[in-house]
Amino acid sequence: MRATLYGGPRDITVGDRPDPRIEQPTDAVVRVLLGCVCGSDMWYFRGQSPHALGPIGHEFIGIVEDIGDQVSTLAVGDLVIAPFLWCCGQCRPCRTGWPSNCVNGGSFGNHGHDGGQGEAVRSPYADATLVKVPGHDHDQQTLRSLLALSDVMCTGHHAAVSADVRKGQTVAVVGDGAVGLCAVLAAHRLGADRIIALSRHPQRQQLALEFGATDIVPERGEEAVQRIKDLTDGFGVDAVMECVGTGQSMDTAFGVAAVGSIVGAVGVPHDVVVPITSMIFRNIGLRGGVAPARKYIPELLPDVLTGTINPGKVFDHETELDHVLDAYQAMDERRAIKSLVRI
Repeated sequence: MRATLYGGPRDITVGDRPDPRIEQPTDAVVRVLLGCVCGSDMWYFRGQSPHALGPIGHEFIGIVEDIGDQVSTLAVGDLVIAPFLWCCGQCRPCRTGWPSNCVNGGSFGNHGHDGGQGEAVRSPYADATLVKVPGHDHDQQTLRSLLALSDVMCTGHHAAVSADVRKGQTVAVVGDGAVGLCAVLAAHRLGADRIIALSRHPQRQQLALEFGATDIVPERGEEAVQRIKDLTDGFGVDAVMECVGTGQSMDTAFGVAAVGSIVGAVGVPHDVVVPITSMIFRNIGLRGGVAPARKYIPELLPDVLTGTINPGKVFDHETELDHVLDAYQAMDERRAIKSLVRI
């Protein structure tokens, strides 16, 4: 089969890999329909985070082509969403609602495992990992939103859940990438009354408004903090979603957080110092981490299928597998919010 291969910073090619096959009785082989480039892939592409050489890409939807003898909830021909991490469903983290921390789990598209930016993927623990989608006659926009559930929508939702976003609150989202935009959508879905999105890019501002943002703040750093304080009578917001992972974004998140609020952080941290003094003396909480996507997909799936939410709109750039390098470059150059790869 053909798949996207990571050869080091800015080295993205398409090459041949062995066709995946059933190796354990709990495996399934999935033919990929749609994959995409994640914001975290940009850290690898730019050489700012390590990634094993070889397959890359951890977000995909596809059709089940083969199943192991112990797979009981899936059948050949099923349309499935793959959360970006596989999980066993039996260990303590899985049983307590944290499949992203499964002791037997791992990431698609890393350490030699098949990636979602390729033609097919072997999924370990298929029953516990893959989520079957009812029906097959879904339009292209629905398929895009199903793909968003493999990671980015669940990660935005995790930011909102971690920040304890509630009905009637005033909240802020730091970051206008695909995760930040999905956090806006998640906060709107959870009933936040006022959603302040920090963004200085017109296209992203427009999508944030479409997803439910009520205010746009283009400033950064201390200017952004002051602007949001001005919008909230000097108190700050009831909940903050931090969706970038830089030192400045975390400082901004804590700077706009009201006393007693929670910062829900899902950005991959780079040069971040947690402001423990603010946490202690202003009673501000910090929660978040790697999203337990496998837990959230069944909750969010009905809203996608009914069109209540449409997170697939974050995909504003599309390529075929042969042109996957352009998908990376478009995001690196901020020509795209998020790139879809049609396999």
